[in-house]
Amino acid sequence: MSDPFVTRLDLPSGAGPLAGLRLAVKDLFDLAGTPTGAGNPRWRETHETPAKDAEAVARLRDAGARVVGKTITDELAWSLNGTNAHYGTPDNPAAPGRVPGGSSSGSASAVAAGLADIGLGTDTGGSIRVPASYCGLYGLRPTHGRVSLAGAVPLAPSFDTAGVLTRDAATLRLAMGVLLDRDAGERRTRPTAPITRLLVPQDVWDDIPEATREAVMPEVEALGLAIEYGPLFKTPVDGTEPGTSPLETARVAYATLQAWEAWQAHGAWIEAHAPEFGQGVAARFRAAASIGSTDIAAAQRVRSGVVALVRDRLPDGVALAIPAAPGPAIRIGEQPDREAIVRLTCLAGLAGAPGLAVPAGTVDGLPVGLQLVAAPGADERLLELA
Repeated sequence: MSDPFVTRLDLPSGAGPLAGLRLAVKDLFDLAGTPTGAGNPRWRETHETPAKDAEAVARLRDAGARVVGKTITDELAWSLNGTNAHYGTPDNPAAPGRVPGGSSSGSASAVAAGLADIGLGTDTGGSIRVPASYCGLYGLRPTHGRVSLAGAVPLAPSFDTAGVLTRDAATLRLAMGVLLDRDAGERRTRPTAPITRLLVPQDVWDDIPEATREAVMPEVEALGLAIEYGPLFKTPVDGTEPGTSPLETARVAYATLQAWEAWQAHGAWIEAHAPEFGQGVAARFRAAASIGSTDIAAAQRVRSGVVALVRDRLPDGVALAIPAAPGPAIRIGEQPDREAIVRLTCLAGLAGAPGLAVPAGTVDGLPVGLQLVAAPGADERLLELA
């Protein structure tokens, strides 16, 4: 087995709701006395060993979870594949020979293999939801800002979130109940009604491979909720070019803003320390360095349109139901269709909304997941559906 851990630990647990549960920590989060590597040896070399736990780690440990190790992440969390040029590719126990999905690759692998009960990860553009889909797990990307990222290495701060991966819904609800900050966000506008209706948008599902549609749709119907089959985009978002789908416009805007924020977060360190990156991560950082203010302004207009879209199409009590990924995990060594993946994950990121991934079925014996997205603040309502 390809070990999902970069550091194995056996830190004692305490009393609390998570007592007896093993916790795997993505190597973006500080753990007192253990170096934070962020998936890159040069990062590990140029940063001091933290003296205290990241806030999310501290909350889970205070609730009784026992840390069993720091897990491999894609470099600086900027990939959805789950491969790492320095530490290798963690196994996908649910799909041997295939990638586990990234960037929370090690956490997903450890949980799927039964080496941990809770995998702490981050999700900027799908890094919990995609590994959950590939590995047959449950995972939640929470509303932006509802889980503290203090003590975690950023990628794109206006998109970054922290959540967990688990093998069952009960553990997901338990762990997220510990992490979710009840006072974060606009409490007056937080959704309160149970989710009773699903929006199943034909303009998204029509682009999904037939095998994935046939595997995931029965899970949508099995939820037993009212279903609205109609377009997600009743009108194009601002900035959509003729002949381009609104969803592709949203993806491009997301990719532009994410890249710009990633360069703001890490460009100075890259120029000062010349880290060696894997091919894909290196190419993304090179491109990020050249993004200009005109690109950012256009992308921000699209983002504003997506925020308005989510507010209009996902009112209180409604969730968007789409696949968590276009299909099952690809074989190790194959190239992912990154654009197709991000078209399914970018809406939650652009809107700061929560996204729940649940196992939905298989394609050729390989897991695929269902993604449920609701209005910002509806995290607990999504967890009820899990």
